[in-house]
Amino acid sequence: MLGLLISEIEQKEMEYLIRRELDELLLDLEDHRIDHMVKRAMKERYRILFQLYRRVASEKECMKYIPSQIEK
Repeated sequence: MLGLLISEIEQKEMEYLIRRELDELLLDLEDHRIDHMVKRAMKERYRILFQLYRRVASEKECMKYIPSQIEK
């Protein structure tokens, strides 16, 4: 197990960056022009980023990005 010691400002920055990436992935997953193989990789990336997001964001914020939203 690894640990990470970050300040509150760094936590907010990480939260913001991950949230932006999650939003971008959600938009791209709705695009019908993207191939299914690419979407599968994007879904995996989304799940990994969501796991990171859970570690830095509040439970209320995480509820907006639960992975079941992308299972279409």
